[in-house]
Amino acid sequence: MDKNTWIGFLLIAAIIVGFSMLNRPSKEQMAERQRINDSIALARQMEWEAEQLSQQLSEASAAREAETEDKNDTTALQERLQATYGDFAVAAQGTEDFVTLENERVRLLFTTRGGRLYRAELKEYKAYGDTINDLHLFTGDESSLAFTLITANNRIISTQNLYFQPIAGDSVLTMRLNTAVEDAYIDFVYTLPHGEYMWHFDIVPHNIERVLAQNVSTIEMHWAQLIPQQEKGRKFEERYAQMQYMDMSGDISKLSEQKSERKKEAGRLRWIAYKDQFFSTVLIAEDGFSSSELETEPQHKSSGYIKNYTTTTALNFDLKNPMHLRYYTGPNHYNTLKAYDEGVEKADRLNLKSLVPLGWKIVSWVNVILVIPMFDLFTSWGLHIGLIILLMTIVIKLIILPFVFKSYQSTAKMRVLKPQIDEINAKFPPEKMQERQQATMALYQRAGVSPMSGCLPMLLQMPVVMAMFWFFPTAIELRGKSFLWADDLSTYDSIISWGTPIPLIGDHLSLFCILFTLVNVAYTYVTMQTQATGNDPSAKMMKWMMYLMPLMFFFIFNDYAAGLSYYYLLALFFSILQTMIFRWTTDDAKILAQMEANAKKKASAKPRSGLMARLEKMQQEQLKQARENAKAQARKR
Repeated sequence: MDKNTWIGFLLIAAIIVGFSMLNRPSKEQMAERQRINDSIALARQMEWEAEQLSQQLSEASAAREAETEDKNDTTALQERLQATYGDFAVAAQGTEDFVTLENERVRLLFTTRGGRLYRAELKEYKAYGDTINDLHLFTGDESSLAFTLITANNRIISTQNLYFQPIAGDSVLTMRLNTAVEDAYIDFVYTLPHGEYMWHFDIVPHNIERVLAQNVSTIEMHWAQLIPQQEKGRKFEERYAQMQYMDMSGDISKLSEQKSERKKEAGRLRWIAYKDQFFSTVLIAEDGFSSSELETEPQHKSSGYIKNYTTTTALNFDLKNPMHLRYYTGPNHYNTLKAYDEGVEKADRLNLKSLVPLGWKIVSWVNVILVIPMFDLFTSWGLHIGLIILLMTIVIKLIILPFVFKSYQSTAKMRVLKPQIDEINAKFPPEKMQERQQATMALYQRAGVSPMSGCLPMLLQMPVVMAMFWFFPTAIELRGKSFLWADDLSTYDSIISWGTPIPLIGDHLSLFCILFTLVNVAYTYVTMQTQATGNDPSAKMMKWMMYLMPLMFFFIFNDYAAGLSYYYLLALFFSILQTMIFRWTTDDAKILAQMEANAKKKASAKPRSGLMARLEKMQQEQLKQARENAKAQARKR
């Protein structure tokens, strides 16, 4: 930096200092400025204090207005409640609380809102795929039960909108519906006995005639319930989930399990059941339900529910006496339901055992007197479920063994006669069908053989076979029981599953069903070797049809309970074994010799009347008439 630059900086500094000294205010000016600043600060302080005071006054005023408004709103609300509910207005407001009743088998949760059952749990069962939580028949808004009350001044009130006062005991819970009238209330009394699925529900009025209408002798009840999907196989759960009810005469009816249906019943009903495949909720009225409207509605698969049941009905209601109802919340177990009719007069029996579908009457008796007692016996021995089904199969095969042997004997006789039948077919071409039939019937009569003799034994064993078909899909004892690869014998045992269902097959393959189909093909092959089919085209077609039947069974049973397919698999193994033993112990030459001896004996014996003789005579007359017609046609020509 040069000399000129330094001189320039010094001159600038001198000018700034000099200008500052010339413009410095005097002491009087400085005092005046301080006074002005103090005045400004005081004014700002006073303005802030005024704003704070104004805000406090505004808040106080708003609080007074809100308090006045709340008082007005409360008064208006009470007036509205009084206008709507009358003497029940005291119960129109409250807090929803829950109270539990439970025993060894069920846990029941009740809500003070509506005084109703809120959730029903079965301690001995779990939902499919859940090994921790107890099974819920329903919970929360899935179920509702409400009664309609008519007050003395014609107000219509539903109990679902009122709050009850709980009074809990050991096994008794009282839900009290208070009124504004002193010592006038209605009690819902729930009593749960030890070790029972069935419990009592009593509606007990107390001085309520001072509140309710005197000229009303019934009380309307609205009961609705959604049935959640509890099982793996929704198809069968939908099939067996249905609403059933029994009238006072003991006749049991049901609504459709496949489509929506609404039905009105003018007569009195003893009980109404909301049924699933393995569980039911049943409401039983001592004096019956009257003027009932019942409705069932299937639910979409994505909803997680199977059916929606709704009932609107009426019950006799005496203002001075209790009304008695009973609830059943439990399994569809035949012996459990049957026990409620033990020691009861026939007219008073509930017949709840009908909730377990055992098939048509012609086969249900087999389940009742044979299958269920046998299953209970083997179960009482503590055996594994797989071994129990094996033992049941052996016993049933032994029972029907005489019928099977009789049928096989008939088949063996027809097989022995096959060469002679082939000669008849070769002698009489198809255009001479009447002559062929006559000759064939004559052969059967001489040999003492009837083509129908093999069918009757088969028909006699059908009730037993059909009884097992109905037993396994509805036996709750199989639910959750595993065997080999099947984790639940009450539903299908899928080894391969996929997302999109395929027509006729579904979305899975069941291994027991596949094995059953394969063994069925083998059994058909063995059976066809013992039958005389001949060269008749219709017989050959029947042979192919016999081979197609196992494939049809696969498409049918792929969705069925694994326990049923396992039983049929075992039954087929034993059938094949029986057939092989019969073949090893049957001498065709001996059978033919016996039939020839019988034919000679009949030829020398006095002619007797019988079905075969009448059939032969009828065929001879038809043949004679046909020949005369042919001669007449020939003369015309």
